[in-house]
Amino acid sequence: MIWNTHKECMSADEKHNLQSERLRKLVSRVYHATPFYRRKMQEMDITPDDIRSIEDIVKLPFTTKQDFRDNYPYGLFAVPMSEIVRLHASSGTTGKPTVVGYTRRDLSVWSESIARCLSAFGTDRNDIFSVAYGYGLFTGGLGIHYGIEHLGATVIPASSGNTGKQIQLMHDFGSTALACTPSYALYIAETMQKTGIPRSEFRLRTGIFGAEPWTESMRREIENKLGIDAYNIYGLSEVMGPGVSHECACKNGSHIVDDHFYPEIIDPETLKRLPDGEQGELVFTTLSKEGLPLLRYRTKDLCSLHSEACPCGRSSVRMSPIAGRSDDMLIIRGVNVFPSQIESVILDIDELEAHYQLIVERRNKLDNLEIQVEVKEGYYSDEIGKILELKKKVASRLHSVLGLSCDIKLVEPNTLARSEGKAQRVIDKRKY
Repeated sequence: MIWNTHKECMSADEKHNLQSERLRKLVSRVYHATPFYRRKMQEMDITPDDIRSIEDIVKLPFTTKQDFRDNYPYGLFAVPMSEIVRLHASSGTTGKPTVVGYTRRDLSVWSESIARCLSAFGTDRNDIFSVAYGYGLFTGGLGIHYGIEHLGATVIPASSGNTGKQIQLMHDFGSTALACTPSYALYIAETMQKTGIPRSEFRLRTGIFGAEPWTESMRREIENKLGIDAYNIYGLSEVMGPGVSHECACKNGSHIVDDHFYPEIIDPETLKRLPDGEQGELVFTTLSKEGLPLLRYRTKDLCSLHSEACPCGRSSVRMSPIAGRSDDMLIIRGVNVFPSQIESVILDIDELEAHYQLIVERRNKLDNLEIQVEVKEGYYSDEIGKILELKKKVASRLHSVLGLSCDIKLVEPNTLARSEGKAQRVIDKRKY
């Protein structure tokens, strides 16, 4: 099902013209309304007259998360505060939070983008959504919430936490769709089993998961445990929130809402633009945003873009699953390691649960990676021989993928902390 056929199925020429027109207006707006961008463009000897089509986007400066911190809280806004009707902020794990603001039109565009996503997942006004993303400054809960209402469906604003109550509400209210992080979906599935309520009494059929990277193996795990179709939704607060891209029934990459969010892939080292199909860092320009328009925002997410036709009929460019983040990459004894690589191995081993944690520390001046992972009920044993055999199997699989020896610590079921939001997979204890 397609929500906005005109915008989602535009011809290449139509899209080129629309993107070019919106880029010209965007550059003119930020040049005159945002001192930060005017200064950047003047330093590069660029004026709005230099931007004539979407191809000229490569002439424009990049924006980074550090620019948000340097201009905290409202320095990147392009409208007066009297036009900002909502503020959101991402967690400030390394200092001040990243603050974003929305005009009424921004919120309307956001809701419509979410409605496109939900339609692509096969949901409609007859569905009942349990939203277990956090509400508040985090964009997930309210972003999905207003998109569901725009779709015309029913929303249960449960927010995250109180998992037992979540499950009771899904059961009693007849939820057909669940929206949350993939790690929380697994925790819900685990807790659901313990309630003793038969799976047949639930009406759940669709899952909308995002806010953290997840692998195909985790998708299969969630689908098997909850008995649903699991779809990826992608976004980030700086660009808009959830709804920047979404999968369709084909599940062959996520369609970017590229009439509003123009994507590029760059080499994170040289900053040169890369062609379709090559993996690099994802960059977005917000073509229509009013409150906080961004030029070439570096997301740090690593993926590739694909523009070939999708069987679903949408003409939007698609992004591959996020392979990792350039700033999440661990360098262990000179080897580049992404948590997603480790997760894919863990979820392909039948004896292991999808709950794991990576502990990085320095021992005798050498980096060491310890992987703690839960063993499934029925496989955990007091027999040392069996555990050693399983540990050897896990270590061998990981070494073949990573090219690195790791310490494997197998723990009993339900030992590792569960997350009701974004899972904290990595604890880096190294001192630099």
